[in-house]
Amino acid sequence: MDAIPAVNVDEAVGPSWVRRTRGLVSRLAGATLDTLYPPTCLACRAATDLQGALCPRCWSAMRFIERPYCERLGTPFEQDLGQGLISPQAMADPPVFARARAVARFEDGPARALTHRLKYSDRAELARPIARWMARAGAEVLADADLLAPVPLHPLRLWRRRFNQAAALAAEISRQTGKPCDLSALLRIKATRSQVGLSRAQRAENVQGVFRVADGALVRGRNIVLIDDVLTSGATANAASRVLLRAGAKRVDVLVFARVVTGA
Repeated sequence: MDAIPAVNVDEAVGPSWVRRTRGLVSRLAGATLDTLYPPTCLACRAATDLQGALCPRCWSAMRFIERPYCERLGTPFEQDLGQGLISPQAMADPPVFARARAVARFEDGPARALTHRLKYSDRAELARPIARWMARAGAEVLADADLLAPVPLHPLRLWRRRFNQAAALAAEISRQTGKPCDLSALLRIKATRSQVGLSRAQRAENVQGVFRVADGALVRGRNIVLIDDVLTSGATANAASRVLLRAGAKRVDVLVFARVVTGA
């Protein structure tokens, strides 16, 4: 397996006086930004104290996913039965990927609004705070990750939408954690209809054969973390994970911002 060189962050950014100067400039820029554009809630746009934050009402409405949850699917349990447990769904229909982790439930609350704004409203600035939450929720799977890979869009859909939210999140998580990221490791080679409104079986059929690993992508022998915005049935994550494993990936984990939790 090709080695990934370690980088000393302090050396990369330069001497201490350079770092102090950059910090001062960053604080001044932030103060100027707050003056010109007063900070507002990421979800409801009410006034807040900080840029890139939620107001107290939206923060309390976010249904964060925390332990206890299924160690495979990352879905929360209604009762605390202890750590390391697997849900009946994961036992009956094991996913292709090893583990999935998510920040919050998608069904209701600000998570749905934030996901839609990032995906459809060209709100690229949302990637940074969302990625920060994802890095925290996915710390366990990111700890031994060798490579981050976003779920790709088909070129035609990317041309129409102009923005791949999964790629933006992967790049930002990479920047925040220092984990290597390959935005083009996976390719989407077939255009498919939207997964919205499809049954679980239809979703799985819809994504069959749509992905392939790019020529030259360094996935063999590596622990890959697949990045996306939402996990619903797991059909897309399973299809992408299957392709990565067939290409020699050691393990594939999944990290998303929000996930659909059925029956909870």
